[in-house]
Amino acid sequence: MGGLERRAVPAALGALLLVFGGATVRAHTARGVSGYNQQYRPQVHFSPARHWMNDPNGLVYFHGWYHLFFQYNPYGSRWGNMSWGHAVSRDLLHWQQWPVAIPQGRRSMIFSGSVVVDRHDSSHFGVGARAPLVAIYTANPRRGPGPQTENLAYSTDGGHTWHKYAGNPVLDIGLRNFRDPKVFWYAPRREWIMVVSRAAAREISFYASTNLKTWRHTGDFGPAGDTSGVWECPDLVRLPVTNRPGQFRWVLKVDVQQHQPGTGGGGQVFVGRFDGSTFRASAQPPQALDLGEDYYASASWSNLPGGPGNVITIGWMDNWLYAQDTPTAPWRGAMTFPRRLSLRAQNGRDWLLQRPIAALAQLRTAPRSFASFAAPAGRTLLTVPSRGSAHEIRARVRVGRGGRFEFTIGSPDGRDVRIGYAAASGRLTVVRSGHYGFSPRFDSRNSAPLPGRPSVIELNLIIDRSSVEAFVDHGELTVAERMFPRGGAYTVRVRSSGARVERMDLWRLRGIWPRPARPSPSAGPSAAPARLGLNRARHIEGLRAQ
Repeated sequence: MGGLERRAVPAALGALLLVFGGATVRAHTARGVSGYNQQYRPQVHFSPARHWMNDPNGLVYFHGWYHLFFQYNPYGSRWGNMSWGHAVSRDLLHWQQWPVAIPQGRRSMIFSGSVVVDRHDSSHFGVGARAPLVAIYTANPRRGPGPQTENLAYSTDGGHTWHKYAGNPVLDIGLRNFRDPKVFWYAPRREWIMVVSRAAAREISFYASTNLKTWRHTGDFGPAGDTSGVWECPDLVRLPVTNRPGQFRWVLKVDVQQHQPGTGGGGQVFVGRFDGSTFRASAQPPQALDLGEDYYASASWSNLPGGPGNVITIGWMDNWLYAQDTPTAPWRGAMTFPRRLSLRAQNGRDWLLQRPIAALAQLRTAPRSFASFAAPAGRTLLTVPSRGSAHEIRARVRVGRGGRFEFTIGSPDGRDVRIGYAAASGRLTVVRSGHYGFSPRFDSRNSAPLPGRPSVIELNLIIDRSSVEAFVDHGELTVAERMFPRGGAYTVRVRSSGARVERMDLWRLRGIWPRPARPSPSAGPSAAPARLGLNRARHIEGLRAQ
């Protein structure tokens, strides 16, 4: 979604060039910053150089590049002027931000959506033998009431320039809350499928098309599970059941804005069947997507290599309760670390597993290992100075009957995140506390049972300058939490009672951002944009040669 869609947004004050009727759309990109070394700047998570970012959009892999589009305000660090920002990567680790891909228009902002590779040129947007990229997005009226509609834009040069389709909108059912289309190719019927939210009704609708331009309604799902807030940002993927070779299930994810407190970031997943027309959930209850407060609007990459079941997602690492007030500058918003999804059958249900992508290992340096130990009085594992490196911790903890353990990440004044497990309850608990002056709603406490109540817990932590991500028992439970330790410095401590750390490995993680080059006498302020333009030009030439 675009965000606070009910809020009136003034016209953009910055320079903007729009040519409608299918012509090329261009907008000024944010100017670069002098390095990515601000106090709370993530070092292994994507964040924009400047200005506001929220939901990931249009994730697609094309000709060796991972494209990450996102909800973006090119003119300020709070929500508004919603357009599609754009970044690309070769490895899902190191990102290069490109200029705005699809800017808002005179009448509509560009809300969330998806991008597909139209290999057979069903849309007739292609040029010669070159398959077009087609974006399907929600247009939201900039002023006054009006319906949200689904629209197209396309690119024939690998995503560098985009054209809005002259026949927009391609789907208008007259609803004010009708948004966030996820589109994919369904081979059994040789049709495109659109999964889109009727947000206020807490329903997900399904549409089919042969050309991406004309759509017919085929079914609906919901309301079900958590209906405490509007439903947004649906995704539908087919996942392998890892311990049942050859078996797959369909998984429908929806996000719930203003969701039930104590349950995490608001995402929920349903496991079931999809027959090309609609989704039917199994009898098992929905699973919370993440136990942290800061995992929203996650989306999966389309067109990935590796065959069916290769599903990688990323989410917005923030929360609408306080996202516009977080103490970062000159940007606001970050993405989570990319996650690989699968299912595991256990205890009579199919459980979603989320793990950090294996490429994380490429960032590891300065390894340290800890032999078996208990920490009844607490033990400090790391002391990280302001503007320090990100770290990864992998721990194996054996918990006795009635035992417990807790990891604490934060500053000495109590601005911290605590992640702990108690054998007596079988629950993982995440507590974020401290005197955060920017929002009284930042403190939180969430808890959930760990499947199977295991006696040995595997814990994987990714700790960045302003975030903690945890993957528990190979991703059965996950946690994404922002944190803002005073002065930027923090420690990592572990405390145990009736529990013992059997093994722990720790690494410093290399930052993903290039170090700022030392300026030469001939280098002016346009040097970095010039290099960006050269890289884009080389990529376009490569596409033309294919």
